[in-house]
Amino acid sequence: MKDEVTMQNSSQTFSILLSSVAEVKEFVDDMSKIEGDVLLLAGKYIIDAKSIMGIFSLDLSKEMQVQIENWKEEYRKIVEKYL
Repeated sequence: MKDEVTMQNSSQTFSILLSSVAEVKEFVDDMSKIEGDVLLLAGKYIIDAKSIMGIFSLDLSKEMQVQIENWKEEYRKIVEKYL
């Protein structure tokens, strides 16, 4: 009987504030470099962080949470500029 290894996907969540149209565009471009799901959590809304239209449907004057599924340490460099 083979030993089965179960790997759990880890996720990381960070607080961010996107304050300009240019910053939103750069954020979407950066999030598109990440494999897998990246979500923006704003109040009761959950938006695909790779969707510029989705992000512009949110209230950008308030802090949001970005949740990156399947976290890899290499993503830290991408996310750090928004913290």
